[in-house]
Amino acid sequence: MAEGMLRRAMTLLAVFDEDDPALTAVQLSARSGLPLSTTHRVLAQLVAEGMVDRTADHRYTVGARLWEIGELSPIALRLRETALPHLVRLYEATGENVHLAVLDAPTPAAATALFAARITGRASVPTLGRMGGRHPLHTTGVGKALLATRDDPWLSAYLAVPLLPETTRSITDGEALRAEIDTARTRGYAVTHGEMTLGNVSVAAPLGTVTGLPPTALGIVAHADETIERRLAHMVVAAARELTQDLRGARSH
Repeated sequence: MAEGMLRRAMTLLAVFDEDDPALTAVQLSARSGLPLSTTHRVLAQLVAEGMVDRTADHRYTVGARLWEIGELSPIALRLRETALPHLVRLYEATGENVHLAVLDAPTPAAATALFAARITGRASVPTLGRMGGRHPLHTTGVGKALLATRDDPWLSAYLAVPLLPETTRSITDGEALRAEIDTARTRGYAVTHGEMTLGNVSVAAPLGTVTGLPPTALGIVAHADETIERRLAHMVVAAARELTQDLRGARSH
């Protein structure tokens, strides 16, 4: 019984997204596929535990207690907090968007880049990334950097699912993507050119393996020009190396 309730609660919580952060019980029922009576019963328990809040206009939002628990994740408590000074230095040096992403991969076929931190400013190029948001691996710089950390059997399973385009420049051919990944491994960083958003270039590097944390990459997204990749690459690679060292050092203390 408890297991069933947990599954239903997770089904409801998974319906919320950045486009619809506040939903009615009817909307939650329709999107989750749960009967309305079940939806009301589960929502009442989630509200009582602070996992969901009920607004004055009878909508439901993710609750403060759920956010508080999420902040205890190693991704937030250890990775993001250690990474922030490095991200700030990259932003101050470039004025561009700086992203930190981890590999979320229940299976290779379902793998995505989960954005753990982001720093941007008024002059930064507009991007679709947000903290807590997900994006495809094959169309983002941090995603390609994460793919470069995977072995061949894992990549084969990932490429067994069609690669969907985000723009006209997205790479959707498996062999072409493998070639990009091989190049990223050789030079130590990955690049995308307008593959997630036209007119943007992303340069990203993977962190080294850190015990207790998922595969991680950091990157910069900027307006594309002929020299931007070379100018950003050395800074991104150096920041990834230094952050890896800091994370490993923090673990040993």
